[in-house]
Amino acid sequence: MSVKVYNTMTRSKEEFTPRSPGHVRIYVCGVTVYDLSHVGHARSAMVFDVIQRYLRFKGYRVTFVRNFTDVDDRIIRRANAEGVPAAELSERYIQAFREDMAAIGVAPADVEPKATEHIPEMIALIERLVAKGFAYTVNGDVYFEIRRFRAYGRLSGKNLDELLAGARVEVDERKRDPRDFALWKSAKPGEPAWPSPWGPGRPGWHVECSAMATKYLGESFDVHGGGEDLIFPHHECEIAQSEADTGRPLARYWLHNGMVNFGAEKMSKSLGNVLTIREFVKRHAPDAFRLFVLGTHYRHPVDFAEERVRDSARALERLTRLVHDAHALSRDPSASAAVPEDLQDFRARFEAAMDDDFNTPQALGVLFDLARVLSEARDRTSADERAREHFAGGVSELVTLGQVLGLLQRAAEVGGTPADVLRLVEDRGQARARRDWRRADQLRDEIQRLGWSVEDTPSGPRVARKGA
Repeated sequence: MSVKVYNTMTRSKEEFTPRSPGHVRIYVCGVTVYDLSHVGHARSAMVFDVIQRYLRFKGYRVTFVRNFTDVDDRIIRRANAEGVPAAELSERYIQAFREDMAAIGVAPADVEPKATEHIPEMIALIERLVAKGFAYTVNGDVYFEIRRFRAYGRLSGKNLDELLAGARVEVDERKRDPRDFALWKSAKPGEPAWPSPWGPGRPGWHVECSAMATKYLGESFDVHGGGEDLIFPHHECEIAQSEADTGRPLARYWLHNGMVNFGAEKMSKSLGNVLTIREFVKRHAPDAFRLFVLGTHYRHPVDFAEERVRDSARALERLTRLVHDAHALSRDPSASAAVPEDLQDFRARFEAAMDDDFNTPQALGVLFDLARVLSEARDRTSADERAREHFAGGVSELVTLGQVLGLLQRAAEVGGTPADVLRLVEDRGQARARRDWRRADQLRDEIQRLGWSVEDTPSGPRVARKGA
């Protein structure tokens, strides 16, 4: 079955066909680095992390680009307030973002460009737009003339004649039309600036993504993504300036994730209702948030609630216990177990769900159906070698499919219990069989000193890294 995706541009599901067979090129708008990232950012990052993971799982080669906006009014204001260079402030929060992504299991993008490192590409793009009559200069500023691009509004469904000056579009009497947007802003005191044909200044917000996306992925690529709040004006403006320049569609498919809401409001720093990723991981296991997020289709909004995250943590525990049990029962935890024939249908069901516009709620349903079967199989493993092999093979498949969603990464690492710990666990089991409780307690303490815990269960000892 082929993958189908919902294309914001056409407002319909379409069969996914990359421009280059076997190679998918994806650009996702990243964060503006003036503060710590919040769980709204985490949701978007997880959505596209799962999408690129699944496409790789399907056998595609993926080039995934996610940028950093590291020059912006908010960055400049905060840097000036702290008395530090804007570049120093932005670099601080770029590193914080990378640390936060690692904490929640989001893989780095293949390319993570910074806006300030691509000023020459932006200037070259603006020069071409001026030369072609799509942009005009006013006292060191350069604006894109929206009325020259007749398709403006196609992505968002907005009618150009009905548009008012929108988000991030400053009303300026020097503009030919109040809806025209800035490509280049002339330098102001206390702001970073770069030389240009129009005088010193800095790029507008929208132009950076067009310049970076086309540099790394070409004039026309496969997927452009981001939060639904970027559809207008940011992505609309990207399309206008890029396609005015090249005459080609910027992206074949436009994918947008829904927002994270607190009550009836979108999580937003401007509204002051944010929960940072760093604060979140102090309260909950990172995978619990991923399970909570993936329980809602990526295009729909998510209403954040602490209790729902705790419910996700309890559900996740059912999966991680199976992984721990499989490794505790295995004589060679490093060996991969074959997937039993009677469990192979779960992969087909999983793929059918994900092929349908990355339907993670249905895919998770498949994982938990498999987990229920494995929980029943686990109870038959103590006296049956074939049952142990069947259980191990099923858990191996559970981990493989779970990791496509970014789940069970840490559980699988924990499952790779060091040989010296396994040896101590086996010695402890033998001591318990001899009813040598004193020696068993000594071995348990030694296991704990190595950073592991052991729990006795009806199906055998369960070994886990402490804190996992």
